[in-house]
Amino acid sequence: MGLVALTAVGTVGFVLLEGMTLVDALYMTVQTLSTVGFGDVHPATPAGRLFTVALIVTGVGTALYLFGAIAELVLEGRLQEYLGRSAMERNIERQEGHVIVCGFGRFGRVVADDLQRNGVPVVIIDLDPDREPELVALGLPYVIGSALSDEVLERAGIRRARAIVVGTASDADNVFITLSAREKNPAIRIHARGESDGGLRRLRLAGADQALSAYHMGGLRIAASILRPSVVDFLEIAAPGRGEEVDLEEIRLSPGSPMVGAAIGMVEQRHDRLRIVALKRDGEPIRLVPPPGTEVRDGDHLVVIGARRSLEDLAQLAQGRPARVS
Repeated sequence: MGLVALTAVGTVGFVLLEGMTLVDALYMTVQTLSTVGFGDVHPATPAGRLFTVALIVTGVGTALYLFGAIAELVLEGRLQEYLGRSAMERNIERQEGHVIVCGFGRFGRVVADDLQRNGVPVVIIDLDPDREPELVALGLPYVIGSALSDEVLERAGIRRARAIVVGTASDADNVFITLSAREKNPAIRIHARGESDGGLRRLRLAGADQALSAYHMGGLRIAASILRPSVVDFLEIAAPGRGEEVDLEEIRLSPGSPMVGAAIGMVEQRHDRLRIVALKRDGEPIRLVPPPGTEVRDGDHLVVIGARRSLEDLAQLAQGRPARVS
């Protein structure tokens, strides 16, 4: 952009001071900036010559600097890296409905991996530049910087994101990030990690929709494995996107879906190995194991367990698309 601006200034200057045609002025400017100097077009007036001197002093040095910087990028193999980062930043600017993950430590890695596996767009924010090669290798869009900074949150698309996962190792930082996220996007869902009971309490006060302790949840899971191993085994099988044959999914009915108005019992009969275990309707508490006669409505969220193929077919119908044909 700097070189283009210099060329434009030089061209306009020669047109105004020397009365040159646009082509001659452009030709003279390129000669001057490139230091070629053929001499077949040259300024005739003192003002034009002084302008040429100024253009040489300011423009040639700038042009040589720009050419040197480009050569350095090419010689050091960083040009592709620079272009790749620019493309990634443009991609982040176009993202909508994505999830921002603050902190790419052990906690953040697990969250990002599961979201990416399920096709949810993710943007990572991490303070450590040494993690950049790993993020590039994983194909994850990222912003290197502190999520405490408003500018970094904006670069990650906080106003267009549907959710943010606040997973740094500091309760104080997580509370501050939660407050900032809620201020910038009042509708965003905030899932925050707390390291202490006080931290969890303050995260909820700051506006987190979900505040949890990874250590607490891990401890409960181990205790449950000892007390109720069969239940835990079932939950492992039915974990969304992880079961070999059975999955547990949330399906939302879109406008125009042929399922709208159908009874739950009829929906289950039309799909093998599938059960609707919960229904969430706006403004109402969640209904566990809704009666077979309950009619589903536009916008309902269904929690469904069943064979993966049946779930995929049901999701297609819920979106108003025909089920796949084997």
